[in-house]
Amino acid sequence: MTDRCPTDALLELMARLRDPDHGCPWDRQQTYATIVPHTIEEAYEVADAIAREDWAELQAELGDLLFQVVFYAQIAREEGRFNFADVARGIVEKMTRRHPHVFGDESYADAAEQTSAWERIKAAEAAEKSGQPAGVLDDIPLALPALTRAVKLQKEAAKVGFDWGSVEPVLAKIEEEIAEVRHEIASAAPPERLADELGDVLFAVANLARHLKLDPEAALRGTNAKFERRFRRIEHWLAEEGRKPADSTLAEMDALWERAKRESAAESGGG
Repeated sequence: MTDRCPTDALLELMARLRDPDHGCPWDRQQTYATIVPHTIEEAYEVADAIAREDWAELQAELGDLLFQVVFYAQIAREEGRFNFADVARGIVEKMTRRHPHVFGDESYADAAEQTSAWERIKAAEAAEKSGQPAGVLDDIPLALPALTRAVKLQKEAAKVGFDWGSVEPVLAKIEEEIAEVRHEIASAAPPERLADELGDVLFAVANLARHLKLDPEAALRGTNAKFERRFRRIEHWLAEEGRKPADSTLAEMDALWERAKRESAAESGGG
């Protein structure tokens, strides 16, 4: 038997899942909006597989992410808006248009010049679409994780000169914002004031990450993983004594935390 095209098989599977008479009840009741959280989760699972260098898992997670794209396209096809072929055709056309040095006669001296040209092409497309010049920050999606969006906002502003030239003033800004948080705490400020000042701290920290050429989301994911590893060790050591964290004092858990830090450093060869 001749193998079917995997893409065709996937599209047919999605259509059957959404079939109004014989499909899956859960799949039939989904909308664009209800799928969004699943899409975001799948994207993070792709990132996690890459971080762990688990290539077999990456293949599986990419399949899950592709399924999300097919799901949106199936809903749009049912509504007569567009279909999966339109999605694929659109991205081919856009990437071709944005790479004139590959598919046309343009040439760039280096990656920086090519990136600048890419931004000009994007801006021209946005202006043509809206009928007016694009704002500096117009192309940054609202749904991005907050730290990632903060960095993107800062990067776009930096392109027009709104940026510090070194790390030192960024560090000073972080200290200034922390001082403002301290002041609001001392003043018994309401939660909305504290949230506003804390947001300023986080925005400044994202700016520091950008200046250090680090991804704050990746940095925080790494720290989350480190915290989880160390806390699980605390749980393990307490379990050996027949106890749980809730049965222990903060001083006991702090001592075990320091032990976990030392062991982690020894295992990684750190100091």
